[in-house]
Amino acid sequence: MERLVAKGAEADLYITEWNGLKAIKKVRNKKKYRHPELDRQLTRTRTNHEADIIHRAKKHGVATPLLYSVDNEKGVIVMEYIDGIKIRDLVDQLDEGERHRLFRRIGYFSGQLHKGGIIHGDLTTSNIIKSGERIVFIDFGLSEVNFEVEKRGVDLNLMNRMLTSTHYKYQEELLAAFKEGYSASMGDEAEETLERMDEVSKRGRYIEKN
Repeated sequence: MERLVAKGAEADLYITEWNGLKAIKKVRNKKKYRHPELDRQLTRTRTNHEADIIHRAKKHGVATPLLYSVDNEKGVIVMEYIDGIKIRDLVDQLDEGERHRLFRRIGYFSGQLHKGGIIHGDLTTSNIIKSGERIVFIDFGLSEVNFEVEKRGVDLNLMNRMLTSTHYKYQEELLAAFKEGYSASMGDEAEETLERMDEVSKRGRYIEKN
């Protein structure tokens, strides 16, 4: 029996069962305002793209859900149910040392994504789950393959904005730990990306003021 757990503009998520395993089914929504053939083509392309990105992330050492089934005609992906807690809901339960270790790891794996040319597109603590010792990145629906510093900076700024709005009590320490891990992963490429993150953040504040 399936149960709807999240309804989004692009896709709905259901808890389901796959060959005896608890699973997540992601179903892309049909867009009635689009021509049916165009909608079908976009659904097929985006479903394939998301599955490819998930595989690509694994190749670069980043834990993502296992894929059980991909139906690009119907826009359906069935994947592993990650039994754990979203980082968004975990932060307040941790002491300072645990928070530092956790966000250093998150920064490191974010760097691994970027080294592999993966821009997550929604890099927030809502889309990362701690499952035992695993740090699992989820929801690659907005992801793309891109090595541009600008794209990387925008990606990191999303995380920074999440820390500022949701985890404001610990924002400075969490961002410092994240940067430490990101730099350990990215090496010489980290500095330029982190500087671009700051630039993107300043741009956003300027736009808000005006």
